Amino acid sequence: MKKSILAGLAILSLMGSSSLFAQSESAVPFLLISPGARAAGMGESFVSIADDATATYWNPAGLAFQSKRQISLMHSNWLPQLASDLFYDYATYVHPMEGLGTAGLAVTYLNLGEQTITGEDSPDPLGTFSSYEFAISGSFGANVSDNSAVGITLKYIRSNLASVGAGAEQGDGRANAFAFDLGYMHKNLFMNRFNFGANLTNMGPKVTYIDAAQADPLPTNLRVGFSYGIIEEEFNQLRIAVELDRILVKKNDDGTSDSWYKALATSWSDGDPFIYNIGMEYWYNNLIALRTGYHYDEVGKVKYVTFGAGLKYSIYGFDFGYVSAGEGHPLSDTMRFSLSIGL
Repeated sequence: MKKSILAGLAILSLMGSSSLFAQSESAVPFLLISPGARAAGMGESFVSIADDATATYWNPAGLAFQSKRQISLMHSNWLPQLASDLFYDYATYVHPMEGLGTAGLAVTYLNLGEQTITGEDSPDPLGTFSSYEFAISGSFGANVSDNSAVGITLKYIRSNLASVGAGAEQGDGRANAFAFDLGYMHKNLFMNRFNFGANLTNMGPKVTYIDAAQADPLPTNLRVGFSYGIIEEEFNQLRIAVELDRILVKKNDDGTSDSWYKALATSWSDGDPFIYNIGMEYWYNNLIALRTGYHYDEVGKVKYVTFGAGLKYSIYGFDFGYVSAGEGHPLSDTMRFSLSIGL
């Protein structure tokens, strides 16, 4: 009997993250859903900034420049145009270690809702199961000079798309995986307030749901970006950021895919262009922030504007991010809410 809608769930997860994922044909694309309402409001152009606890995702090298403990929590009702029971949560904590660097711990969780089991020849329901994916990661960033730093993140990934198989399949929709990220950041590059950041994420062995012959690659992704502080005054700060993203997964004509380390080179032969992100952030008196950004993906035909706002009070920070992707688009009206607490 046909026991699950595994393929449909995979497509659903792909659609939810970004068109970037739709081109990748990779497993666990939820790893590319970007956390942090602040970064979301800036068009997801944050790899060269990464100056808060979400650096555990955006660029672990940014942890090296952080001298205070912080907790950051984010919640988003995911793909509100597509389903009502999907949500995405992210929690992270960073802890400076004097003389060594800064460590971080993060948990990512994507709930894909409740699914119905049906018979192979009948639409009658036979039962239900819940689908979800999560990742637990540990990060560390350290300075290599006064203005530059490197970082690494190690991840354990659990995918639970379906608890039962389909037809004569030997496995089901559950899998475990491991991955790592590498990051670099350089502040005041060429001039004051001009920063560069790069992060190569989700490198590791393929994910196996059914058997090794059908294993899918992780969504290895490259982010490279620059940011510049246009205005740095006592009561007014204005910063602009630009970021380029590219998936580094190589699918062959025979349906197989290259290993992650080989795909770092072979994936460029596809000729796919970068995805472009640009964002801007304005702070008044380090109390109120306004943000906007733009995401442009030519291959996936996804172009949208983002907006955001932030408020700081004492050790608390609240951020809001909104995606305006047009009527009918799955990402349209997606909102992210973040809370940060300095310790």
